Amino acid sequence: MSLKRKVAVVTGSTSGIGLGIARALATSGADLMLNGFGDPAAIEQERARIAASFGVRVGYSPADMSKPEQIAGMVADAERTLGAVDILVNNAGIQYVANIEDFPPERWDAIIAINLSAVFHAMKAAIPGMKRRGWGRIINIASAHGLVASMQKVAYVAAKHGVVGMTKVAAIELANSGVTVNAICPGWVKTPLVERQLEARAGQEGISVEQAAERFLAEKQPMLRFSTPEGIGALAVFLCSDGAGTITGAPLSIDGGWVAQ
Repeated sequence: MSLKRKVAVVTGSTSGIGLGIARALATSGADLMLNGFGDPAAIEQERARIAASFGVRVGYSPADMSKPEQIAGMVADAERTLGAVDILVNNAGIQYVANIEDFPPERWDAIIAINLSAVFHAMKAAIPGMKRRGWGRIINIASAHGLVASMQKVAYVAAKHGVVGMTKVAAIELANSGVTVNAICPGWVKTPLVERQLEARAGQEGISVEQAAERFLAEKQPMLRFSTPEGIGALAVFLCSDGAGTITGAPLSIDGGWVAQ
């Protein structure tokens, strides 16, 4: 489908899943506001590459997703410089792993702020404009951990369950406004971060990276295959299409069968 003349804000889009979604939306013609941390020169290079490759306008906001005023400012900046926010993809997230009794309170606060509260603040800022225009797509990147739990991920699991619940509330509130709200729930995704984890595991266990990947996947997924940022991006594009016009309030798994068990 064509998303030409639509404007998308994608949080946490300077690498990994967020970048894959941003590039997929740009491929369909959407103008973009990127967001995230990283080397400024590398971010500018990626911004310029997307703009040149797909012939779309691409901005960048360094907004910190733990700061509500900066989130609102990012949405306002996109509306001012690009003309609107038609598509909002809440993707930014962080992780920390520990048992509950050992979990540092400051880590809990940071994960809840970035993985959960930021979704609320971004939706609050973007929804009024979407309602005025009578069209909008909000896509919240949750996780398989928004539907089921794993040990040592108390803050992440709590946040992602909250994202799924928030998605349902927003979908009901906006049901007849022309705005849909859905959650994508990935399982294991092949990103540079996961690739480094696999290399480390292979070294620790004295096995190949391929064997490490199979063991890693088998712990959770019946399908021994990673999802990709590109595949998640393709799902996001579909959710922006007319064909997905009555899909709202749905947690959509892309997880190799993880939560089917």
